[in-house]
This record gives sequence, structure tokens and C-alpha cells, in this order.
Amino acid sequence: MSDPTTTPQTTPPEAPSALADGEAPAPDLSEVAFTDIITELLRRLGEDPDREGLRRTPARMEEALRFLTRGYRMDPEATIGDALFQERHHNMVIVKDIEMYSLCEHHMLPFIGKVHLAYIPNGHILGLSKVARLVEVFARRLQVQERMTEEIAQSFWDVVQPQGVGVVVEAHHLCMMMRGVEKQNSSTITSAVRGSFLEDARTREEFLRLCTSEHRPLR
Repeated sequence: MSDPTTTPQTTPPEAPSALADGEAPAPDLSEVAFTDIITELLRRLGEDPDREGLRRTPARMEEALRFLTRGYRMDPEATIGDALFQERHHNMVIVKDIEMYSLCEHHMLPFIGKVHLAYIPNGHILGLSKVARLVEVFARRLQVQERMTEEIAQSFWDVVQPQGVGVVVEAHHLCMMMRGVEKQNSSTITSAVRGSFLEDARTREEFLRLCTSEHRPLR
């Protein structure tokens, strides 16, 4: 049985071409097997792809990358499905500390963190697990944190149609921790708001206060 959260799309959408002056276009490798490209990558890094520990690495790496970017093949509406329920609740609903794993599009290194999403229903509430699934749609792509935050908020706003929605993302970027400036304790916080969260300062302040407040886990 096919996964109802997936769409027929099998490859990421093509980005518009923007070549600098004198820059040659990328070679067409569409007919080259994914595993062959990874094998060549290993060679260029100075490794021997035929040694025992690396013989199955190209296949494993292909499988891992397809899993880590499966968001390209997921659709927000299909992900939410029929999990919208009529309910007269009109107060803020917050789902905090949703684990998030994504890949930075600049270096293809992970950034890892948490997503906090809050919304005020407008006649419907969303099944709580679907909030986390919606995060996965956009996290499992090549991303920048700023865009991902906006995409989660806009998608929730479009599909659920609440009175308002707010999203905060807190993440650690391995491209800053493992390379470059190598700063181990830095974190990045981004936010996006729509509807009443944007228009009403008190609602926005309540959302940000509750999202950033410390809490003890239930036992």
C-alpha cells in the first residue's frame, strides 16, 4: 500500500539556473548511477572504495540521502489528511520541543534542533501528531533554517486555516560546529507568525513566552 503522505514527485524541484560570468554549466550526469557518483566521490577524497569497509557505502549513502530528503516527496495537505476535527476551542494550542533534523543546503551538513508551533483554532483543531509530521515535510529537505521556519508557518496557515499561527525553531548547525569557525555552543533561533500572532502583540508575546519558558518533563 502506498504512503498517503507522498506525492508522485520523485525528484526535488529544479532550482533556476544562475551562472556567474564565465562559469561553465554543470555536466549532465543524469544517466550516471547514484552509487557510481558516490564511488567517485570516495576516490576524490583519497579513499579506496574497494576496501572492505567502503564496498557497500555508496548504496548505504544513497539510501540515507533519499531518506533524509524525503520531504521533497511529501505533500502538506496529504500529510494532514483527515486529521482536522470540528471543535469550539478558541484558545492557544502549543506543541513544543518537536525534534527536527535537517541538512544545510550550503554544505549538506546536518542542523539539529526543536520546533515549537502554536495556533489558535478557527472551528477546527488538528491531531497533535500531524503537527510533527508537517514539520518533517519541510525539515527533510536541503534547507536553510530561516526558510524552513517560514514554510512550516505558511503551510499550517494555508491548510489548517486557524485564526493565527506561530513557529519558533531553535537549532545547532554542524557547519558552524565541525568546520569554519568551529563554535560549539552557538545556536540559531528563528520565528514566523501569521494572523492574530502577527496582528496582536499580546498574543505574540504570550506565544514567545510560553515557547521559551523552561519546563520539567512529566514523570
